Amino acid sequence: MIPSSTELGVSAAASLTASAASLPIGAGSYWLTRSIFLRALGFVYGTAFLVALHQNKALIGDKGITPARNALKSAFERGKVKRRRREEWLRQRQNYPKLGDKDEMNPVWFWFRNTRFYRKAEDALDSSNIFCNLREALYDRSDRMDRPLLSILHLAKNKRNLDPWLDGIAKAGIAMSAFLLATGAANVPIVFGLWICQRSIMSVGNAWYGFGWEPQLAELGFHAMFIVPLLSLKAISTATPVPIAVVWTMRWYLFRIMLGAGLIKIKSNDKKWRDLTAMDGFYETQPVPNPFSKYFHAAGKTWHKFEVLSNHFVELIAPWLLIIPNLPREVRITGGLIQIIFQGVLISSGNLSFLNWLTAVPALWCLDDAFLMRLFYPFKTSAEAMLAYSTAIGPSVGRPIPLARSIVSIAFAALIGKLSIPVIQNLMAWRQMMNASFDRYRLVNSYGAFGTVSEVREELIIESAGKIGGPWREYVFKVKPGPLTRPCHWISPYHYRLDWLIWIACVCGGIERSPWLLPFLLKLLEQDEGVLSLLDGNPWADDENSTSERVGPKYIRIEKYRYEFNYDKNLKDEDGKPLYWKRERVGRYFPLQGVVTKEILIDII
Repeated sequence: MIPSSTELGVSAAASLTASAASLPIGAGSYWLTRSIFLRALGFVYGTAFLVALHQNKALIGDKGITPARNALKSAFERGKVKRRRREEWLRQRQNYPKLGDKDEMNPVWFWFRNTRFYRKAEDALDSSNIFCNLREALYDRSDRMDRPLLSILHLAKNKRNLDPWLDGIAKAGIAMSAFLLATGAANVPIVFGLWICQRSIMSVGNAWYGFGWEPQLAELGFHAMFIVPLLSLKAISTATPVPIAVVWTMRWYLFRIMLGAGLIKIKSNDKKWRDLTAMDGFYETQPVPNPFSKYFHAAGKTWHKFEVLSNHFVELIAPWLLIIPNLPREVRITGGLIQIIFQGVLISSGNLSFLNWLTAVPALWCLDDAFLMRLFYPFKTSAEAMLAYSTAIGPSVGRPIPLARSIVSIAFAALIGKLSIPVIQNLMAWRQMMNASFDRYRLVNSYGAFGTVSEVREELIIESAGKIGGPWREYVFKVKPGPLTRPCHWISPYHYRLDWLIWIACVCGGIERSPWLLPFLLKLLEQDEGVLSLLDGNPWADDENSTSERVGPKYIRIEKYRYEFNYDKNLKDEDGKPLYWKRERVGRYFPLQGVVTKEILIDII
């Protein structure tokens, strides 16, 4: 007689309970965790690709501010130069009886490299045109930092018609992300597709993709490839248990993120993190405040000191709960929940793109199935939830991980360990680098944010005029502070890249550190529709609809203002509207001390 699924579930639950002694059913198992993780990963990836679909053409498209074809062209030229150098070396190599310097190389590697087998194999590969082309595409074509520029865009024959490719990559990413979000399932080809699509855009994104969460998302996607089944698309793929080695690399990944963020604050030159005053101005000076930021800012100094202490605890002490082995299950869960709650608080207090959502995702790997069971069966009693869980898992309870998968997982963990060595050295260094990569493919990186906090908020206000004497018209951005009566918006996890970069341009100094500003100003004077779509309207739109003679913008300037939250309800503008902000002019943005025209910008660029 064949047992029913219910009987099978009860038997499985009983055997697991007996073997786990006092541990609850599902403790130490991660079937449900993987499903929730994939849904969360799909949500973050989907957000990133949605941003790309809406903004990429204006930023890096064919007529964008900094076209992607420039990055592709530079990488192609570097690849050709490296290939010519290698071919020249191969011609000269025949004159060398030994390859390498015996005194400087590993003795074993020196011996192996000079064996007949190695030299013949290397000659065969180097004479293969297919291999040389692959090496040039995947290794030699590099960015300005000599890192391989991995991008599907290399396949485009016409590099001046990349807009369809950019849209296609973004739409493909959205489709795969939606599948993850809807089903909680994925396999290696789908996750690899997400990873290569995001890397393809990030590699050519110039300053627009220079934010730390871009390589952070790429690294998480790389990890995810080793935690999903090879081909199965079942939400609970019982034939493919979750490798515990990869679970630990996920926790290690989150540990590096949080500890790096904490250490860079302590080691920075900003004493506010040490005297506990950093949060006094953080909410007002952060890149894009949200509607709650104003109220967080108004809290007393005692509360702000508590916030700094809590931040130091979460980023410097609590991360150790993620990686110390043999901790009680309850302690590990507590460590994961601390990180998730902390990211939730950050989400509620500011618009930090999808950074906090992304950072919360790996914390799920501190929560096992026993903890997450009630999320899957919310209307069942504990006994019913246990039965439903054991029925779903069935005879796979306690199933060992297949040998091939174990070997791959251990090799992956070893790779992460090796690539983490320079990351650890960076964490221990007094001059810690923020958002740095140390391997050429940027697989394991160092992170850290807000090492310094500004005491005052300064904003760049861009204005243009048809005549040198004015009147001047202000360009209003989507979410960054501009009009004094406009309150802050809630946009997280969405990311307006232009608004962020204009904030960075103001904080980082002169325009020489933000060269993208010059072509951006030129696009504004040309009234480029794509670039204007990134703004909250066109100040010259009324002139286009007017029957009178159109003047259009001929002169443009950047003014710097100091902004503060306004808490005085009596302050209003000329139309009687209450002011959300107060501002005071600081001066002209250096080095554009004067007014520039289209001809001047073309000459500079």
